[in-house]
Formats: sequence, structure tokens, C-alpha cells
Amino acid sequence: MNQGPITGAETGPERTPAFGVPRQRTAGLVPEPAAAAPAPQPVAAGSGKPGRDRYLDLLRSIALVRVVVYHLFGWAWLTVLFPSMGVMFALAGSLMARSLKRPAAGVIRSRIRRLLPPLWAFSAVVLAMMFAAGWNPAKDPDLGGTWGVVELFDYIVPFGAPPFPWHLGSRSGLLEDTWPAQAAGVLWYLRAYLWFVLASPLLLWAFRRAPWPTLLAPLALTAVVGTGVVTIPGETGNAVTDFAVYGGCWVLGFAHHEGLLGRIPRYMAISCSSLLMAFGLWWGSGHQGPDGWDLNDIPLAQAAWSFGFVVILLQYSPSWQELPRPLARWDKLITLSNNRAVTIYLWHNLLILATVPIIDLAYNLPFMEGERASSILDTTYNLWMFVLVWPLIGLMILATGWIEDIAAKRKPRLWPNGRKPGAGHAARG
Repeated sequence: MNQGPITGAETGPERTPAFGVPRQRTAGLVPEPAAAAPAPQPVAAGSGKPGRDRYLDLLRSIALVRVVVYHLFGWAWLTVLFPSMGVMFALAGSLMARSLKRPAAGVIRSRIRRLLPPLWAFSAVVLAMMFAAGWNPAKDPDLGGTWGVVELFDYIVPFGAPPFPWHLGSRSGLLEDTWPAQAAGVLWYLRAYLWFVLASPLLLWAFRRAPWPTLLAPLALTAVVGTGVVTIPGETGNAVTDFAVYGGCWVLGFAHHEGLLGRIPRYMAISCSSLLMAFGLWWGSGHQGPDGWDLNDIPLAQAAWSFGFVVILLQYSPSWQELPRPLARWDKLITLSNNRAVTIYLWHNLLILATVPIIDLAYNLPFMEGERASSILDTTYNLWMFVLVWPLIGLMILATGWIEDIAAKRKPRLWPNGRKPGAGHAARG
């Protein structure tokens, strides 16, 4: 979609190099994931407390899982099946509208405070790894010398696109050389989220006075800046395009919270949304990027499809206080993922990379010496990555997830899945 060092068509939560390609194994080398063009994440955390909308918590969990699967396998059709980024921005917009019942300055400070400490922990690790591998932003020819050092500030407060080298080896030789792009590429979402948070008081004021123009304005802006009618160069253009593409979904969150969607007859909302989604698919069919139906490469198609998809999801919103019985078995995982949404989102791409050297150890096992065994592992490599990344995410939740609690001024918790201490013993007693 975009073409900058972070938020280009090759980067982002939905646009980082994917891993879903067959690997060629060579002796002594890590299998290299080929770059497939197109990683918040929602900052709100679920707790499972009475009064929380568990339907929205479920949507957020599905969106997070879909992002991980997309970045691992690189399946373009997932962007059509479930437009995760639009859903996450809509849910965040709804929570922001609810919070703005309080003074705006305090709400913005709270949102930024919840965002930055988890980002700082992630940035410290990623920058340390890049510096240890020999990267010097002051001498990087792609960054313009001293300006590259100044741009490191975006690892602290994501107003813009943080710099990173596109190719950089690791001293251990465990990671393939595009790992900085794959690790830091997720930060575009935090930039967009921060922009939306800062703009929300004005957007909500405009929405309450002119709901329909405010709701539809981002789609019109996308038609201008996302189709080449007007071209804004550099990272400013990337940021404006992201703001336009997902701005409609953010304002839909306002509409959901304010009850506007509930006042529209369902048949009318579904019919208009279906027409808009059909337009998105029609536009996408004639403007496909290098990965075909990957909507991340087609801004107007992404905006139209995501907008219509979110309207339908929110029209059918049942506002569950508890998950229905068929979904109750997933209650703890949904609560955990909502409480650790920032952690999961920030770290998942780097953890996908970390599965590669771990799986490669299997090639050294005695029973793997035969060609047949190696061939089976080659064929199922991505499946093993999928299986292994979840326990690694669990370990990262234990290691750094508590930072989200500190950022939210809560008591730190290692595994906040909604289960009360001692509940298991009480049930057995």
C-alpha cells in the first residue's frame, strides 16, 4: 500500500514480510523466509469483569490470531476473510468514545501511558539486537546520516516511522538478514493508533454534530490519497493514507458507542454495507498488487471492505456479559489475549522468526538423517512454526506482559486470564 521504510507495502502488522513460503535447507544455514509482501495493536485490555462486552473481546482475540496467522503463512485471502486491522481500530474507537466522557486531556494521557512502556521494552530489545549486529544509523546511507539518529526517537514515541536496516545479519547467525524489517514493521500500527487517539476529541466533536459526513469522510479521503489522485510523498503520505484507510473504522467505533448504528434498520445497514464491500472487491479486482488479492496493497479496496465488514459485525453485536456456552471453553484465553493485546501484537513477528532456529535443531536428530524424514519436515515447516509460536508468545507474556499492568496503573500479574487465585482448589474441594 505504502512505500516507506516502515509502513510500506512490505511492512506493517498486515504488511511485514510473511513466512508462508517453502524453505530451501542448506547445510549450516538457517532456512530463509522469502519476503512476501504483505504487524495493538489494540491497546484496550480485557478483564472478563461484569460489564465488559465479551463479544467485542472475542472479536479482538480473533483479530490478533488472524494477524499472527497472516504474518506466518502470508495468505492474501485472509485480508478478505477477516480484515483484522479495521476491526481492531473500530474496537479501539468505541473504547475511546466511551472514555471521552471524562476530560479529553486526561484520557489522551492515559491512552499514551498505556501504550508507551510496552513499546519501550520492545524497542530496547530490538535496538540492542540491531546495534549488536553492527547497525549504525548515523552511517546508514538510506537514513541520511544524522537524521537517522534523530528518527530513533520514534522508537520512544511513535509519531513517525522508526528507522531500521532492511538487511542485517545477526552475530549468532540464527536470524535471516531481513529480521529488522519483520520485527520493527509492526510499529506502523502504534503510529496510526497514536494519531487516532490525539485526533479523537476533535473527531468525536465533529461526529456528534455531523455524524454522516464525519463517518464517510475517511472513505472520500482514501479515494483521493489512496488511488494516486493526490500523491503525498514520504512517510507523511504513508501516515495520511493509513489514517484515511482505517479512519472510517475508528469513527464506526464512535457510531457503535453512541448508538447510531442501532438506530439504522438492520436490512438497510446490511444492504448498504454489502454494496460497499462489493465495490471494494470490484476495485480490488482491477488494482491488484504483487500478492493478488492482498487488500493491504489496495488502499481503497481495504477501506471499503473493512468499513462494510465492521458495520455488519457491529450491527449483529449481541453485547454479551458472558460468552455463550459453545464459546465458554475459550473464556480464559480470550481474557488473557485482551489483557495482553499489546504484548502479543508487538512481539509476535519476532517470535515467529525465533521458531526457525529452534525447528532447525530437529534436522540434527539421528532419525532425521534420511532424506524422507528431512523432506517431511521441509513440507510441514510452516505448520511447526505455527505450533511453536504460541508457547513462545506465552513465555513472552510471562516475561514482559506485566509491563502492561504497570502502564495501566494496575497490580502486575503474570497470567491474567480472569481466573481468581485458589479457584481451582475451591472447585476440587
